[in-house]
Amino acid sequence: MDIKKWSIQWGGRELTVEVGKFALQANSSCTVRYGDTVVLATVVKSKNIRANIDYFPLMVDFEEKLYAAGKIKGSRFIKREGRPSDEAILSGRMVDRSIRPLFDERIRNDVQVVLTALAVDGENDAAIVSLLAASIVLSISTIPWDGPIGAARIGLKDDNFVLNATGKEIEESGFSLVVAGTPDKLVMVEAGTKETPEDQLLSAMKWGLKQCDPIIEFIKKIQKDLNVKKMTIEEAVEETPLTIAQGEAGKIVKDYIRKNVDEIIFDKPKISRVERNEMIGKIEIAVKVLLKEKETPDEIVASVLKNIKLYVEEHITERILDKEQRLDGRKLDEVRLLTSEIDLLPRVHGSGLFQRGDTQVLSIVTLGAPGDMQTLDTMEEEGKKRYMHHYNDAPFTYGEAGPLRGPGRRAIGHGALAERALEPVLPAEDDFPYAIRVVSEVLGSNGSSSMASTCGSTLSLMAAGVPIRKPVAGIAMGLASEMRDNEIKRWKILTDLQDVEDGPGGMDFKLAGTRDGITAVQMDTKTHGLTWEIVEQTLKQGKSARINVLDAMAVAIAEPRKELSKYAPRIVTIRINPEKIGDVIGPGGKTIKKIIEETGVDIDIEQDGRVLITSVDAEAMAKAVKIVQDLTREVMAGETFDGTVVRLEDFGAFVQILPGKDGLVHVSEIAWARVGRPSDVLKMGDKVKVIVREIDNLGRVNLSIKALLPKPEGWTPPPTFDRNGGGDRGPRHGGFVKRDR
Repeated sequence: MDIKKWSIQWGGRELTVEVGKFALQANSSCTVRYGDTVVLATVVKSKNIRANIDYFPLMVDFEEKLYAAGKIKGSRFIKREGRPSDEAILSGRMVDRSIRPLFDERIRNDVQVVLTALAVDGENDAAIVSLLAASIVLSISTIPWDGPIGAARIGLKDDNFVLNATGKEIEESGFSLVVAGTPDKLVMVEAGTKETPEDQLLSAMKWGLKQCDPIIEFIKKIQKDLNVKKMTIEEAVEETPLTIAQGEAGKIVKDYIRKNVDEIIFDKPKISRVERNEMIGKIEIAVKVLLKEKETPDEIVASVLKNIKLYVEEHITERILDKEQRLDGRKLDEVRLLTSEIDLLPRVHGSGLFQRGDTQVLSIVTLGAPGDMQTLDTMEEEGKKRYMHHYNDAPFTYGEAGPLRGPGRRAIGHGALAERALEPVLPAEDDFPYAIRVVSEVLGSNGSSSMASTCGSTLSLMAAGVPIRKPVAGIAMGLASEMRDNEIKRWKILTDLQDVEDGPGGMDFKLAGTRDGITAVQMDTKTHGLTWEIVEQTLKQGKSARINVLDAMAVAIAEPRKELSKYAPRIVTIRINPEKIGDVIGPGGKTIKKIIEETGVDIDIEQDGRVLITSVDAEAMAKAVKIVQDLTREVMAGETFDGTVVRLEDFGAFVQILPGKDGLVHVSEIAWARVGRPSDVLKMGDKVKVIVREIDNLGRVNLSIKALLPKPEGWTPPPTFDRNGGGDRGPRHGGFVKRDR
């Protein structure tokens, strides 16, 4: 094996690349180590082209391995890694969105990039190492790819940007920004921040990609050392009689659309998706007739019809650039018609409906006990997840029919983006200790359902009475551009992107935030990267649109309700001495299980002594609260209790004064008159009123019954002496009463 290594100091840590050791049957492979995080990257290009497809078949997979973090799966029955976690899916999507724009869309061979985490150190993000590894492995392969690019995660500390910030630094600052590209072009960006102003976010993007310059030069050096010879596009894109025929038929169709563009596309504004679909359908019928007249084979006709929408998008982009004319008649910076509603569903804890044009999302809030929080146990994450946002769509969402399956990568990504947008405005857990789940049901989709989910989530949270700090809204920004030699020559920014506007040379730049700043960003592009002028104009135009959306949402509800829904559970927090936690739990959990069975409440106990009791029944809640308080209260001398006799001995009676807490009434403290045996006057189960005489140095509780009874008239204490004839020790200490003879 011809093993080669390269290293560079970057961000205060060593980045090492090794080739020639692992996965030698792939087209190319390498390992990338940053700190003690190690990722194996491989890329394979299939030998045969995929027939009858009209897209570039790229697959990117991030393989999360628990052994990388020294973990064994928590399930008792399944120890093998199963379905990828949401975090693994999101990491794979982030890499995909970074590398996809730099491939030639004409390639029809399967290209698969697999990124396997072999070791993680808990500080250096495996997702960023994977993104760099993907850039390197594609750069040293023969596959045509217009890289390399760099990537970094940017943090913020004391108003200074931090390169490749650790998880702890990001948690402390609430600022996390991932950028990919070159110092001059932004290819991908993803962020979660606490209301960051647009100008600061732009500065962070520029700073982050500037720090990637050494990495890009480093990758170019590796390419040079390995003497990499890339395939040309002509070699990679296989010309066959079928593709030649498709190309000729495509030219005929393009010429037809160009000559008739005003009559078949721009004859009138097409506001709804139904109208646009009808337009596409009419064009397909006309094209089919045209090609049949020219005796075009059926398979060629079918292939060309798949690309009709793409041909239409090209003309829509051209019209925007030439005349600033959008298909639905809007101005470039205009948002579609907005509507907001709340309280659409009975019984649920909160609901909100947000609609922008044809995009319609119904979001529903459910509040639960702290025990309902999601337990995280992934390769890099442990702990509890308090706020969960789940995004659902179905074929009818797009006006189509199809099988119903679980959430795919896209749905998980959209849900995570909306979740990230709301997290910065949630109340502190100490102030609002609920588990919060929001489900966004996408009922219609035509342009950024993820941002509509953000708006719907805000409405439903405020309707549910969750005290979020500020409302959050989101908007998707688009781009119409003309490209030559992979460079953008002309461009226009589009506010509120929708279906047919997302064509070649476009972008999907999602921006979410409050009136005061950005909370989440996600961008992918169909260009080879955006210039900083485009990014700056997008942020500026996006802020204006976001304020517009927030104004429309405020018509339905402007701030969170003061009261929770009557169907939502209530949580009472009791603070106890942490040393008393065992008294609440009991041996083997016996005590806490009994409380839950008797009252039907949920009880969660934190190590700091917080006991959180959750119930929808006020009476049951009060009962459970009293039991816990009684179990954990400190008994003081002088307190009185209504107790129950639970044990009788010759020397006294044991009385339960609180759940799990007994005290002793010595025989001499039962009555003013002499009592021979406690059983002479008491029996098991008797209810008696007692007072605490003292807490001895061993923590034992000494009680008295007689101290609460009227003293008999003329009563005098009997004289006592010890066995040696002197001193009053009393019966408790082994003395006895001297009797007259």
